[in-house]
Amino acid sequence: MTQKSVLIIRCGALGDLVYSTSVIDALKLEYGENTIIDFVCTPGTAGIFSNDKRINKVFHLRHKKTPIFLSSQKKEIIKYSKKNPYDLLINFEFGKQFKSLLKNIKSKNKIGAQLQDINIPTNFKHMVDINRYIFKDAVSQNVFDRSFPKLIGTPIDKINTKFNLEKKFIVISPSNSHQKRNILNYRAWENDKWIELIKELDKEIQVVIIGNKKEDDFFDKLKPYPINVIDLVAKTSLSELIGVIDGAVGVVSTDTGTAHIASAVNTQTFTLIGPTPSNQTGPYKTSLNKVNIISANLECSPCYKTVIMKNCKDNICMKQITTEMVYNSIKSADIL
Repeated sequence: MTQKSVLIIRCGALGDLVYSTSVIDALKLEYGENTIIDFVCTPGTAGIFSNDKRINKVFHLRHKKTPIFLSSQKKEIIKYSKKNPYDLLINFEFGKQFKSLLKNIKSKNKIGAQLQDINIPTNFKHMVDINRYIFKDAVSQNVFDRSFPKLIGTPIDKINTKFNLEKKFIVISPSNSHQKRNILNYRAWENDKWIELIKELDKEIQVVIIGNKKEDDFFDKLKPYPINVIDLVAKTSLSELIGVIDGAVGVVSTDTGTAHIASAVNTQTFTLIGPTPSNQTGPYKTSLNKVNIISANLECSPCYKTVIMKNCKDNICMKQITTEMVYNSIKSADIL
């Protein structure tokens, strides 16, 4: 089989990039393990591939709206494609700011958003399925049916040694991408409940806390942690974070990027969801993983990006999720 080269463009948030990784193994299965796969993504999410040998080259694209003549990063992508023309370009970006870049990249074939008419079937509701549908024409039906998001992080033996983790531990990810916004964080769970859950779990298993840089104000409100808790907030690279989540027996979080990472490495997830539609943006369920959605199931949920959410002054859908509900879900999974 002739070696093929493919360029993939996905420049959204961390969860968006995780969704698109279902294309990687699909291409390898369809065209062979020697298929060259390059990615265009944001600098903040590029670390997701730093330990992934399936990916050949990663191009960073920070300012998506900057015209080509002012963007050294766009020029680099185009220049590389002229020297090494791709066999296939797959674009997951619907934004008009990508049109000129798509036009100037050299590739024998181009598919995806803005390159062809895409009519997503009504039964394709989850963002992963929508992403999968974009590359459907590039692979056989058999391969398409087996294409799921997959991540490869730092090996767990290196993770355990570096961070002094026990063989069995559970990850708590209390923050989310809306934490720093100066608005009501509709996805957030109450701090006192996180504190209570951490204390309860600490009695039975090693607890590892993860989070992003520059979130000290949020995490300080959860401290002091029980003495045996491992605090890895802002202490891991993205590849190491994937490795930590991969090695855990479970991940507890709200609807955020860490939940998507967990489902992509087949670590059991316990995801607290209120305003967002779990069947569209929650962790993706496959035959290989276990996803537990914990919700108060209020009549007004989900309400994300609706008038109901706009008029909501108190995220009762999250407040009505009790510590007992979360703990019992974890306990019933028999992982402690």
